[in-house]
Amino acid sequence: MRAVAISDTHAPRRWKSCPPRVAEHLRGADVILHAGDVCVASVLDEMAAYAPVHAVLGNNDGPDVAEWGAPERLELDLDGLAVAMVHDSGQAKGRTARMRRWFPGADLVVFGHSHIPLDETGDGVRIFNPGSPTDRRRQPHGTLGLLDIHDGRLTGALIVPVT
Repeated sequence: MRAVAISDTHAPRRWKSCPPRVAEHLRGADVILHAGDVCVASVLDEMAAYAPVHAVLGNNDGPDVAEWGAPERLELDLDGLAVAMVHDSGQAKGRTARMRRWFPGADLVVFGHSHIPLDETGDGVRIFNPGSPTDRRRQPHGTLGLLDIHDGRLTGALIVPVT
């Protein structure tokens, strides 16, 4: 299973429509994980044309994103892998321990908010922030994440530039 992890699209200010390099990756997705700050639910509908979408609420998301079905936190099973999602994982210090406390059964936690790509393992959990494809802030590129999952294992995790 190929999951595309994405966060902080910030539409319509930053995301007018799906950027071509993002669409290239979405075309190959079995599932899309949006870690919040979608800002408008129409982005989730746009992504759902490529693959099923799971999303969580970000601090900039309005009632329409909640009505679309995005909760504050989400736990799901992807091909046997226990995956959790949250937008804001809190400060960097103690993050893996905090994610273990918040999601005791998770193998992988996908989050966003900082716009800083991160792939880290600690305290028995892997945490993954895909960055933002449209609002890179101080990062050299806009990014998203590619996750390969097979038989309950995360077999690949890449953060790829899209701008």
